[in-house]
Amino acid sequence: MTGKLAVVFGGSGFLGRNVVRELARRGWRVRVAVRRPHLAQFLRPMGAVGQVQLKQCNIRHKGSVEEALRGADAVVNLVGLLFQSGKQAFDSVQSTGAANIASLAAEAGIVNFVHLSAIGADCESDSLYAQSKGEGERAVRSSTPSAKIIRPSVIFGVEDEFFNRFATLASYSPVLPLIGGGKTKFQPVYVDDVADAVCEALVRKDAEGRTFELGGPRVYTFRELMELMVSETGQNRVLAPVPFPIASLIGLFGEIAGRLPFVDPPLTRDQVKLLKRDNIVRSDAEVGTLND
Repeated sequence: MTGKLAVVFGGSGFLGRNVVRELARRGWRVRVAVRRPHLAQFLRPMGAVGQVQLKQCNIRHKGSVEEALRGADAVVNLVGLLFQSGKQAFDSVQSTGAANIASLAAEAGIVNFVHLSAIGADCESDSLYAQSKGEGERAVRSSTPSAKIIRPSVIFGVEDEFFNRFATLASYSPVLPLIGGGKTKFQPVYVDDVADAVCEALVRKDAEGRTFELGGPRVYTFRELMELMVSETGQNRVLAPVPFPIASLIGLFGEIAGRLPFVDPPLTRDQVKLLKRDNIVRSDAEVGTLND
């Protein structure tokens, strides 16, 4: 074991649990900072006895973040939202929360910092999700210029939130909507590859200060991904093109349904905005890729 301590914010999520497992396998001591530690006990057996710790933390509260960072050698911020709910807003989590972690890590002298963003992050975007991701990147770069920023395309794997969401929808609906005709392009990347990339970024000197966009070996349209999903699950479903204006209306009803307790919105207006842009790795020298 290296004996070095990595603090992982958002370590109980889909990507987080894979990052925690890989960090432990590589010999790091891991402190997982989460809002509800009692719901993250499944992370403890991912390392040797005592190798994985749990720490209660709310990234909106600076005192809480300071406690989580105490004694850390490296920081990984994986906190993110797919949709807004109550106090869990894009701005407070993906922008202000990221800024809190980055600034307090810098004050503590921690320069080994990996920040998870997303392809399409843009402070000027009309999507609140992409806008907050862009603002989060800017805050991280401002506090820690040497930080490594990771932007994955849609991540797939066991318990993912993309294919499983649509597979669940297909289990009770005979029709699956193809937003905007299903022409949006994606470059799905395997969760273990993203976890490996995060861990490599922590130890690679040539990664400092760089941004990496991660995508898999093939680009698919949204229609192709839905065809693949229904084929693999053995579900014969109608794939119906839905124009963006109608999809926005569906998203509005999804947001209203999402206000009910324990109900996740199947679609939001902000997600419809995201689907108007391709989610693939850029082909220019400004960003690194999975190969790097």
